[in-house]
Amino acid sequence: MADVTRGDRRRSVGSGLLCGVGVAAFVDETVFHQLLHWHHFYDRGSSAAGLVSDGLFHAFSWFATVAALFLLAALRRDREVRTLRLVGGALAGGGAFQLYDGLVQHKLLGLHQIRYVPDVLVYDVVWNVLALVLLVVGLVLLVRTRERP
Repeated sequence: MADVTRGDRRRSVGSGLLCGVGVAAFVDETVFHQLLHWHHFYDRGSSAAGLVSDGLFHAFSWFATVAALFLLAALRRDREVRTLRLVGGALAGGGAFQLYDGLVQHKLLGLHQIRYVPDVLVYDVVWNVLALVLLVVGLVLLVRTRERP
């Protein structure tokens, strides 16, 4: 097997991170925005503004996912895919995105809540705990599969 440089090892992680962000954003937008109608990406304006913001958010999720797939195709072509690092990156990316969404978008910026109910705390806790679990599992996997020189 060819000698793998440090940059080559990171490409699997980078592809995984982008994929994790893209898939987490896609699931959020599809499930919570479109199917359940819990919120829009931007709920501080009109319904039209909410729909436009959802469209832009959906485009972002697909851009990240497609970029990840292009990176993965290049890795496969070069026979440099590190599957566990790709999966670790995807879990970490999805968890980081979900945690960012839960803390920054929901609470700090107030763009939207996860759900508009009298006691949103339960939803916030579940959302952020799941995000932390994904992030920690991904980071542990990345640390355990780190190749040492």
